[in-house]
Amino acid sequence: MAFVNLKNKEVQAKIVYYGPGRGGKTTNLEYVYSKFRERIKSDMVSIKTHGDRTLFFDFLPFEIGKIMGYDVRVQLYTVPGQVKYNATRRLVLKGVDGMVFVADSMVNQREKNLVSLKNLQENLAIYKKSIFKIPLVLQYNKRDLEKEGSPLMSLEQMGKDLNSQLKVPAFGASALAGDNVIPTLKKIISLTMASLQKVLK
Repeated sequence: MAFVNLKNKEVQAKIVYYGPGRGGKTTNLEYVYSKFRERIKSDMVSIKTHGDRTLFFDFLPFEIGKIMGYDVRVQLYTVPGQVKYNATRRLVLKGVDGMVFVADSMVNQREKNLVSLKNLQENLAIYKKSIFKIPLVLQYNKRDLEKEGSPLMSLEQMGKDLNSQLKVPAFGASALAGDNVIPTLKKIISLTMASLQKVLK
């Protein structure tokens, strides 16, 4: 649940990037961080966990208006993708307001995407949150690898695998090139804002 700071007249919303290991969660945040450096009030903090890491920083997004006269500060987090760090993932999800699920478009990662999405559903349930109700955007990452001849799943196939029940906004993207990284972020911020507006009324 968003943290309301009465003194600073600010609502802090927490958005978490989730998905399989090496799928592009960190690359998304690094791109956002470099693009909006002047709006980011904190350093990017990276917590390394043997070959994987959790990243977070907070920033004041642009032109998203206010909630009940309060400014909105968004905290962006990634979770470690590897299965063995599930306890860390759960910890990062505590108090989450919105989710971006970053799926890997490579054909050989299909199973990992499915396992990771199911894991997200289970971990949200621990906090009594439903994957069907929380603001959520899917990102089908690594679309740029097609040019290099890597076998990728089609966007239709990925939609069928991951979004046939959820029916949430989805973007084909390349976090490395920055394609659709910002539209993904804007979409999850607007969904999260709309959801918080309802709760905080």
